[in-house]
Amino acid sequence: MIYKEYGKIDILINNAGVSSSTPLTMYQQEEIDKIIELNIKAVFNCSKNIVAYFEKSKGGVILNTSSMVSIYGQPSGCLYPTSKFAINGLTKSLPRELASKNIRVNAIAPGVIETDMIKNLPKEVIEPLIKSIPLGRIGSPEDIANAFLFLASDMANYISGIILQVDGLARS
Repeated sequence: MIYKEYGKIDILINNAGVSSSTPLTMYQQEEIDKIIELNIKAVFNCSKNIVAYFEKSKGGVILNTSSMVSIYGQPSGCLYPTSKFAINGLTKSLPRELASKNIRVNAIAPGVIETDMIKNLPKEVIEPLIKSIPLGRIGSPEDIANAFLFLASDMANYISGIILQVDGLARS
């Protein structure tokens, strides 16, 4: 539909996901399937199916949403970081396969972002999180949107295969 209306597709943003905090031994098959279906299979299938449209448009950009827990892990709910680690693998592999078609692939790995989920956390959980962030604040949805905007733009036309951590942490 988009291709018919606009004559081309430039960008695909795979930004859906379902989290989990279920302990390993408590996972039920239904939850396992739900996480894998949305966090891995949906991203894979959307990426696979957009290639034909990008070829007609002479190139394009695939942007994936990863997570900081794909890098650092989390204390419970191991399938969520595992699924995001799979997205990192896709983000590292697809540029090698799709570069000849002028298709760039990158990901954003958000840190703690001001969302409804974070707003519902108790103060005693939020305050230590903020103290652990050198910038001294939780990220905003705009911080993530701006990172996506940059990677989708021509300013990033020589960047492919990165997982950009947008988490306020200092690195060396």
